[in-house]
Amino acid sequence: MELAFSILPAILFLLFLFLLDSFKLVLQKYLVFSVCWGVASAGLAYYTNNLILAFSSVKFEIFSQYVAPGTEELIKSLFVFLIIFQKRAGFLIDAAIYGFAIGTGFALVENILYLKSTTDPNLLIWIIRGFGTALMHGGCTALVAVILIGAKNRNSSFPANTALALVAAYIIHSAFNHFYIDPLLQTLGIIIVLPFIFILIFRKNEIQLQNWLEIEFSSEIELLNSINKGQFLSTRSGEYLASLKSRFSGETILDMFCYIRIYLELSIKAKRNLMLKENDFPLIQEPDIEEKLTELGELRKRIGKVGEITLSPLIRMNYRDLWKLNLLK
Repeated sequence: MELAFSILPAILFLLFLFLLDSFKLVLQKYLVFSVCWGVASAGLAYYTNNLILAFSSVKFEIFSQYVAPGTEELIKSLFVFLIIFQKRAGFLIDAAIYGFAIGTGFALVENILYLKSTTDPNLLIWIIRGFGTALMHGGCTALVAVILIGAKNRNSSFPANTALALVAAYIIHSAFNHFYIDPLLQTLGIIIVLPFIFILIFRKNEIQLQNWLEIEFSSEIELLNSINKGQFLSTRSGEYLASLKSRFSGETILDMFCYIRIYLELSIKAKRNLMLKENDFPLIQEPDIEEKLTELGELRKRIGKVGEITLSPLIRMNYRDLWKLNLLK
């Protein structure tokens, strides 16, 4: 019974978040990886904290309030960095779900270790650990993920936002461990506030995604149609590309044109897949996708960073644009 109360709330809340993801942005494989990293990070944090305690004279209470929150949040967040660097999260909500999954895995191990180390039969403790501590771990890592993905999508300073995210998670975790208010009231507050925060994130995410799809999808189709009909040079985009002849070689201009065409094809297909996912339709499998992704990568190398920046008024290759192409893999 104690184990059920300590692990089920976080698992059920994670399942609730996963089912609310109407666009199916979260990849099940990476969700499992996130939980597994949470489990592994709990073991790593356990041995790291014990090692620090063994070689320091810090009292356990002070350590749990000021040191442990830092090591635990840093270790949990390592997989968040990996997900972002591999461009496996593109919006606030999928990043938040991956982050919460890491915290869930961490809390499972922590609560099991706590169960083995105590003989206290008080069920209230396990309710607090299940609804309070476990959700706190998930919420803190989700916060880190949300801040970092927001920074990437805004092209904001990643190092500065990394520091902000980790400090914010540390403060919340440390404050929780201080028990400034009654633990039961603290747990009740988490139960009320955390779902409300996630609902706000979901609503903002839905608006962002719909706007992104509607605005970009129509403009990309219009531009690709002009290319396919041989009317590209008569458009403002074509005129802009033609104006670059004095700055780049003819071969590079041709590479830029091919880069634009293939990018538009892949971008439209990625957005199409998102809309199919949202409406529970099967995805369309195309055998030449990998070949086109490889070709796009080669063209990107050939035009170089300067060429890519020069084309930014026509097509963007920011974090979210690279993420959407990963949806095709």
